[in-house]
Amino acid sequence: MPSGESRDPRFQSYLDNIEAKTGKRPEDFVRAARAKGLLRPGVKSGELVSWLQKDYGLGRGHAMAVVVILREAMAR
Repeated sequence: MPSGESRDPRFQSYLDNIEAKTGKRPEDFVRAARAKGLLRPGVKSGELVSWLQKDYGLGRGHAMAVVVILREAMAR
């Protein structure tokens, strides 16, 4: 999502809760996924969710919110 564009308030609430839990902003997850080679075609959502659960302690719902961010980053 381009800078300055607003998100759905419910989705933004998820992102705010994730940041409070992990100290990570969406762009931090994008950088980390890129560094691990996870931002490439063919990577399944389940692989991303497993990584987010294992490395950051996110539950499935919060992990899926981050997956949305990662998919947006891959589309750019």
